[in-house]
Amino acid sequence: MASPTALEKRSAARRRRIVTHRAASFREAFLWDLDFWQSQTPEQRLSALVAIRRDVAEVMRSRSRRRG
Repeated sequence: MASPTALEKRSAARRRRIVTHRAASFREAFLWDLDFWQSQTPEQRLSALVAIRRDVAEVMRSRSRRRG
């Protein structure tokens, strides 16, 4: 079995700490999301942004490799 990639490791770590909520409306979802992100430290918010950018870059690289 191959060892996991950095993306797979980040994804697994994110799934372990994921927080979910079921909203009854878009407004409730927006307010919950706003409250969640405001409760995070600046470091946590920056870390999330960096992880998302890395994931998007990996997807883009993967797509360009498939196109040939």
